[in-house]
Amino acid sequence: MKLFLALLFAAFTFSATAAEKNVIFIIADDESPTLGCYGDPTAVTPAIDAIAADGTLFHNAFATTASCSASRSVVMSGLHNHRNGQYGHQHSYHKFGSYHSVVSLSLPRVMANAGYRTGHVGKYHVAPEQVFRYENYYKDSGRNAVEMANKTKEFITADSEKPFFLYFGTSDPHRGGGVDRTSERELKPNLFGNLPNKEAYPGVEEVFYDPADIPIPHFLPDTPDTREELVQYYQSISRVDQGIARLVEILKEADLYDKTLIVFTADHGMAFAGGKTTVYEGGLKVPFVVRNPYEETRGVESEALISHIDITPSLLDFAGGLDADKNAPKKMVAAKKFWKDFPEVSKDNLGPNLTSYHGKSWVPILGKPDAEHWETAFGSHTFHEIQMYYPMRVVRDKNYKLIWNIAHQLPYPFASDLWAASSFQAQFQESLDAPYGQKSVGEYIHRPAFELYKISDDPYEAKNLASDPEYRDVLIQYQEKMKKFQKEMQDPWIMKWDYE
Repeated sequence: MKLFLALLFAAFTFSATAAEKNVIFIIADDESPTLGCYGDPTAVTPAIDAIAADGTLFHNAFATTASCSASRSVVMSGLHNHRNGQYGHQHSYHKFGSYHSVVSLSLPRVMANAGYRTGHVGKYHVAPEQVFRYENYYKDSGRNAVEMANKTKEFITADSEKPFFLYFGTSDPHRGGGVDRTSERELKPNLFGNLPNKEAYPGVEEVFYDPADIPIPHFLPDTPDTREELVQYYQSISRVDQGIARLVEILKEADLYDKTLIVFTADHGMAFAGGKTTVYEGGLKVPFVVRNPYEETRGVESEALISHIDITPSLLDFAGGLDADKNAPKKMVAAKKFWKDFPEVSKDNLGPNLTSYHGKSWVPILGKPDAEHWETAFGSHTFHEIQMYYPMRVVRDKNYKLIWNIAHQLPYPFASDLWAASSFQAQFQESLDAPYGQKSVGEYIHRPAFELYKISDDPYEAKNLASDPEYRDVLIQYQEKMKKFQKEMQDPWIMKWDYE
């Protein structure tokens, strides 16, 4: 009896003293809004769906670029790539990284300055490490998000007066793990991290899908090869969902669920040609779900236009560390002072002087279904892998979307995994005239300088209006918007307007 009372007292004491306003930020790898809460009739994603039902779901959330490293640098800095300096992949021979001056605004640095314990588990994929430095790192568990959650339990439930900030980056549903040798197709589908022969990861109840039941995204062809790849993709996203379910379980067991902000998104859209590495809707449109336990109005679906540049200032705002007037951290790291203790970093080559975020907090619009956020969203792409030079700039609002393919004279370059994808190769090997989503294979590879879509009437980007005389004034109007944005962001590619 005494032991029971002691345990009960300990549990009550932890519950009463556990820090408020914790943050878990979850970012999946290459995932589109293929979730039950987004109306997907097939996806088995009960954990994310439950968070959305008790929070705010955004229907118009956009990455600024559909490339892994470049996107994550935006997520962790609140800055477009033109200003944070990371134009492509960080790892291996690609060797892209952010400017050292980004340390002034980087997400883990500013959250630590706001009084948070900071932890990271899973995919990182940004550089330099000192710029995006977390206090605690937990080894990536590969494709097992349930195991990832278990590895962070001690960090989440630590007896501390400080609230925690956990960055939870899954490797699913990225392509990988080889191909499914059991397939009867000549071109074998990628496994998307799933184990072969329908085996399961420890602690995971794998969800297997029927190719006949899978909805086909508008940017993909409805072929047997596409369907066989999509069932692998869907299995992978269900595994992400189970990891989130385990995180929620850990929070509830520690009486922290109603003291923790949960944000779920993806770095960009699914890893299929037409999605990842493009600035089409399939590449930039991402799931975005926020459960704020301190917000009274729940179960809200918002049409507000939000961007990945908003993530860092929003989390800092929730943490109480954002100076709203300056749109900057209340406790700002002085870059020159910070790097003086690192003689290998030249004070003359820190990068631009950064004083505020490009994004703005969406915390004030949570729970408000009719609230607006941005009138216009901007995006860009320059590299994915280093050999994939194909700069694009995009401006989008709720009426029109303009894409500038700056190097349109070049054939569109493919990421190595997307080029090898059976869903693409089946069509490519047929002919350049073979259908691929709303385009032919040839139209996908060879693109015009400008693509203008009336996105309000043509959400699938099927009809390019850029050469239509009736829309000439609209084209000029959005070109001017793009130029203005490039000038404000000090985008080096703005000079291409003058001499190409």
